[in-house]
Amino acid sequence: MKSPNPPLRIVSIGGGTGLSTLLHGLKSYARPDRAAVDVTAVVTVTDDGGSSGRLRREFDVLPPGDIRNCMVALSEDEALLSRLFDYRFSSGRGLKGHSFGNLFLAALTRVSGDFAQAVKVSSEVLAIVGRIFPSTADNVSLEARLTDGSVVSGESRISRSRSRIESIALKPPHCRPLKETLDAIAQADLITLGPGSLFTSVVPNLLVDSIPAAIGASRAVKAYIVNLMWQPHETAGFSAADHVCALLRHAPGRWLDYAVVNTRRISEAMRSKYARRQAQPVGLDLDKVEALGVRVIARDLLEESELVRHDPQALAQVALELAREGRRRRLGRRIRE
Repeated sequence: MKSPNPPLRIVSIGGGTGLSTLLHGLKSYARPDRAAVDVTAVVTVTDDGGSSGRLRREFDVLPPGDIRNCMVALSEDEALLSRLFDYRFSSGRGLKGHSFGNLFLAALTRVSGDFAQAVKVSSEVLAIVGRIFPSTADNVSLEARLTDGSVVSGESRISRSRSRIESIALKPPHCRPLKETLDAIAQADLITLGPGSLFTSVVPNLLVDSIPAAIGASRAVKAYIVNLMWQPHETAGFSAADHVCALLRHAPGRWLDYAVVNTRRISEAMRSKYARRQAQPVGLDLDKVEALGVRVIARDLLEESELVRHDPQALAQVALELAREGRRRRLGRRIRE
């Protein structure tokens, strides 16, 4: 017998620490004792730097770093797993600089013969709440065209580009999504994008064949969580509308319903700290966002510690509200404004 109140289905698309922040907030609602939310993470696989890049070059596996972060965020025993999976070897020939979690996924890929299967099996072994899929199982890399006309290849080089990024493309240009990803998008009540690096964590997912069409066809609510700060070089000078425009430029159409922005002012001490890294708060030109046909949700979403980050619980609350709206939409009910 079906539950009278089946869990809200949320598909979160992105990569890096931004996506794991949202997943961390949603986790408490996805635990078996609550089962209020069914979470699926779709994660970019274009990283070519650090431990992930080394494993990719030496073992011909997809980069595991962003997947590892999501596993930690959705783990029931996050404290223990984060210490284990994020443990980075400080010495040892061939081991220095690698994290245990990256090595674990690389080894399981070799054993299973398939990266997506390795992610599935490791998720089961670690008893995470939710599902994690790479945006594609194909071995792809990023290429950026800059406003000065130059072309830069590789995620790590793109993130250090001095000129403004005009567009991002995948190499090779056509790659396949997992069927499970398309199914999750079709059944979703809410699809989120971000927060996270705009051009190297969020947009690459929209360049995978069939994913933009699946998002457009889904009756889910679609929301972009706007970053709090510029990312040096990658999005220096970007406002909220600039972020939204970049998304719509890479996946054209009127498919995006909401932009979620933070309203709480960042402290002067943190502003000064980030200014030394050539980063400032993302400007909230909300009229321009709405002129693009995208509604704005403005909330206090800030968590300040040693870094400026989104508050996981505040993000989760917004996601739950939007997922309920998406459920009403999917059931054909009139949405109250």
